[in-house]
Amino acid sequence: MRKNEKISVAGHSGMVGSAIVRRLNNSGFNNLILYSHEELDLINQQDVTDFFNKEKPAYIFFAAGRVGGINANDNLRGQFIYENLMIQNNIIHAAHEANVKKLLFLGSACIYPRNANQPIIEEYLLTDALEPTNEPYAIAKIAGIKLCESYFRQYGDNFISVMPNNLYGPNDNFNLETAHVLPALLRKFHEAKIQNTDFVEVWGSGSPKREFLHVDDLADACVYLMDNLDAKQLYRQNISHINIGTGEEVTIKELALMIKNIVGYQGDLKFNSGYPDGMPRKLLDVKRLSAMGWKSTINLDKGISSVYDWYLTSMVN
Repeated sequence: MRKNEKISVAGHSGMVGSAIVRRLNNSGFNNLILYSHEELDLINQQDVTDFFNKEKPAYIFFAAGRVGGINANDNLRGQFIYENLMIQNNIIHAAHEANVKKLLFLGSACIYPRNANQPIIEEYLLTDALEPTNEPYAIAKIAGIKLCESYFRQYGDNFISVMPNNLYGPNDNFNLETAHVLPALLRKFHEAKIQNTDFVEVWGSGSPKREFLHVDDLADACVYLMDNLDAKQLYRQNISHINIGTGEEVTIKELALMIKNIVGYQGDLKFNSGYPDGMPRKLLDVKRLSAMGWKSTINLDKGISSVYDWYLTSMVN
């Protein structure tokens, strides 16, 4: 990427998009196109087309979409599949029509089969049934991946897709009804500490294993791949995307105990098995990305501590 060329970050106000903006700004990329939802409705095809005709971005980091934790995914199924499909179709097609130099589409590790072998390699996509609780969201993301692949195969568009695992970081969603597990637990433990409650309820059994990637690591990987991975290289390997992760995992119980210690909560944990666990395990194989020269640098304990500091400053005070 050249610093004088226009770069659009779709979803720049969200956790992922804002991290990409920080990463670009820190590297001297200041020619960024950042439209708020009030300025640009990505679900409206004409609005998106008009945006591309007006701004003519050279590069696009596609981090926009409807996201949420297991509860939101399971209860807002129609909203999740409709909004994500519409946003993806509009942006990817408009990028093609506008002859954008390169687009990076951000998916999610939930695209992989529920019972995929671990760690999960890129080739496992579409080899078995999905996790039912997040199937609509996963199907939408798979459609986005295949849209990028198909536009390369038919038109030669340099559109690539990346698949991060569970993300956390500044600007995360801390709403207990829609948040992912890590920010939800962080808020629960903080409020339990302040209110001096006897226990914190953790949804599910605590046994599923998850991999957590700090959003600043993800942003660094995205900028690295925008500069170092082309669609031709990706599809030559007969894969439609590349995994981004740490290569390390913890159980939800271990995560809860880690957050409990960081927050300084003294009470007990109670696991509520009335809530679904989701996939039993979800660890990404990141050998391809490591071979390209990129590895994560933020360990989980340090990362959660920094997010708790951000939460106390930005969300509580």
